[in-house]
Amino acid sequence: MTLLADMSTTMRALNAGLSMEGVTMYLFWLSTVAMGAGMFYFWLQRGTVAKQYQSVMTVAGIICAVAAFHYWRMSGIYLEGVAGLFDANGQRIAGATITQFPTAYRYIDWLITVPLLVLEIPLLLNLGKKGTGLFRTLVAASLVMLVTAWVAEESPTGGSQWWTWYIVSCAAWLYIVYVLYTKATDAMRTAPQSIQESLTKLRLFVLVGWTIYPVGFLMALGGENGESWREVCYNVADVINKVFFGLVCYQGVKGLEDAKGHGANS
Repeated sequence: MTLLADMSTTMRALNAGLSMEGVTMYLFWLSTVAMGAGMFYFWLQRGTVAKQYQSVMTVAGIICAVAAFHYWRMSGIYLEGVAGLFDANGQRIAGATITQFPTAYRYIDWLITVPLLVLEIPLLLNLGKKGTGLFRTLVAASLVMLVTAWVAEESPTGGSQWWTWYIVSCAAWLYIVYVLYTKATDAMRTAPQSIQESLTKLRLFVLVGWTIYPVGFLMALGGENGESWREVCYNVADVINKVFFGLVCYQGVKGLEDAKGHGANS
């Protein structure tokens, strides 16, 4: 009975087609698959890199695994919301809108995965215990960024509290950027060339790629479809900043191995 009910819900949701809600729903599914694929890829490639960098691939896989689970749950929540827009005959109910978004699941995911993302920086630098201070600084700033953003999300949209906590969250993000372009830059100078190239790209992910999140947050001001546009921005940003973030890490550590191989053959 449960399976039949799930199929019925899915069939009703598919009536959304290429509407704003339908596209958003498909992006949830696509993001789930992308995260799952990233998880398997990074773990399978773990054995192809130097032992001291295998933890980089392990963490990249964990990030995608956690995200894949949460995206599976978020997809179900959003699908139910889309299904509720249609009656049993597949006709859109006049005036029906999605009222429930998977905000809590998204922030739970970020509270786990974002600290792991910033952990990749000291892991790539191979600093060992020397990287503890950098990691703690980045984690503390990321938690401030996420908790204040969550408070803002739960506040009345466009209100003074909404704007205040949004600005605090953005300030924490800019502090992370500052740390990456100062303290992390100093540590990068002694890293191998391929690692330096990867770290330079990762800083751009945080500086440019993470911009999608505050922009997506502001989409909630966009009227009837504003919150769906917000989910689209968040979904696209998560795939870029989790899967592609991991691919850049892999490129750096694999490039180091390739350079050693060329050196041995010359």
